[in-house]
Amino acid sequence: MKSSNIGGQAVMEGIMMRHGDVYSIGVRKPNGEIEVKVEDYRSVFGKHKWMKWPLLRGVVSFVDSLVIGTKCLMYSASFYEEEEEETDQELAAKDEKKQQRMESLIMYGTVFVSLVLSVGLFMILPYWVAQAVRMLTPSDMAFAAAEAVVRILIFLLYLLLISRTKDIQRVFMYHGAEHKCINCVENGWELNVENVLKSSRQHKRCGTSFLLFVMIVSVIIHFGITLLPIETKWMQILLRILLLPLIAGISYEFIQWAGNNDQGLSSLLSKPGLALQKLTTREPQADMAEVAICAVEAVFDWRAYLAGEEDTSVPRNASL
Repeated sequence: MKSSNIGGQAVMEGIMMRHGDVYSIGVRKPNGEIEVKVEDYRSVFGKHKWMKWPLLRGVVSFVDSLVIGTKCLMYSASFYEEEEEETDQELAAKDEKKQQRMESLIMYGTVFVSLVLSVGLFMILPYWVAQAVRMLTPSDMAFAAAEAVVRILIFLLYLLLISRTKDIQRVFMYHGAEHKCINCVENGWELNVENVLKSSRQHKRCGTSFLLFVMIVSVIIHFGITLLPIETKWMQILLRILLLPLIAGISYEFIQWAGNNDQGLSSLLSKPGLALQKLTTREPQADMAEVAICAVEAVFDWRAYLAGEEDTSVPRNASL
């Protein structure tokens, strides 16, 4: 069965699913009902031909995923605010635009802070920690190897620590439901709770696999940077930051290639990412599978897909 081209992300008590130019957010509300919201997908970069160029499309996809993912997380969290003040309808209407601007600022601010922290934690910190090797040997290869080991260890330790958090464990259960739902469709099965639950919770196009390959590609590229005749530390760090788009672009192209190939080299190279997903996914409950199904059906016609039809989009006015 060919790729469905569905992508998704787990959010608080729910799932975001994207297909083509639309995405949906399915959330299990505190009263037990499932709320599904469908919106048009709009890239933060607008619409340009260069956005589909190899390598560049990976950078575009990565940034868009951060923005839309943060937006969806904020939306799902809004159902679980501890206190919600009752306001006059007229006052609420007057403040609506102001509130939207504030939410937009918070969203982009969160994305910016996340990027800065990620660069600091996974790119700059390993470089400085690995400086300790310089006290033992002047070898550039030894330094590059130490930096690689530190980077991978920090990444794995980070995933291990957050996977032990109770709230994150539920998000990881929804993450598992997202993968199972997509795998169910791509296995050619009818989309129902029973078939979803028996599907695999691992998927080649997962963001976890993408991040692992970002780590691996960065190790290779940073090894090359270390061997360059650059003496100043700040220049070494600057080069690492400037080459992040290239690293993201290469990693994205690999994930897309692996996701559309089931045999041979792609399956072998995908195994580390699939193994790592055991940390970032959990077996979901049946009610979580229901949310995933609702989110998929809001943007993807799985019946048309199973029938081999080309058009698998769902009309925006269709009943959910």
